[in-house]
Amino acid sequence: MKSVNSADEYFDGLDNWKEEVLLLRSIIINAGLTETIKWGGPCYTWGKDNIVGIAAFKGYAGLWFFQGGLLKDEKKYLMNAQEGKTKAMLQWRFTSKEEILNAPIADYIFESIENFKNGIKIKPVQKDRAFEVPTELLTILDQNSALSACWDMLSLSCKREYAEYIAEAKRPETKQARLEKIIPMMMDRKGLNDKYKK
Repeated sequence: MKSVNSADEYFDGLDNWKEEVLLLRSIIINAGLTETIKWGGPCYTWGKDNIVGIAAFKGYAGLWFFQGGLLKDEKKYLMNAQEGKTKAMLQWRFTSKEEILNAPIADYIFESIENFKNGIKIKPVQKDRAFEVPTELLTILDQNSALSACWDMLSLSCKREYAEYIAEAKRPETKQARLEKIIPMMMDRKGLNDKYKK
């Protein structure tokens, strides 16, 4: 997917469904949402909350409601494009401008905003996946009591990230380089991916 820096750049680069997504954009903007770019495409927010995104695919133009699973959707416009992976995010597909003009899109946006205002959200389920601590990491933890104490204070998800980071390396040299990289982070009781988290 090509990286874009603005919604205009995204829309200008479209070959398929350009008129349809521009019409969707105008409906969303008129509903009072703020336009931004997230995950390589236009995303529309209310305050800090992601309400809806737009995407153009080969066979249709689509909207993604981030908390679509909470919307009433009595006429069943919304569908789960990732069955089994997500409960909250639902998609609405369009294949013509007429379809868009006749759809109650603004009503869905306003309902979604109301849900956010009232603190109603589907929260992701955290799975406690089992993981194995690689021998290389166990050896260092056994040899360094201070590091071991810091390890014990890390959350389960941080421990999993570190364990998987070492286990993914194929060569012993790479494992060693990764161990050297993570030791200071573990001593600071930071997760491997903390810098990417807000």
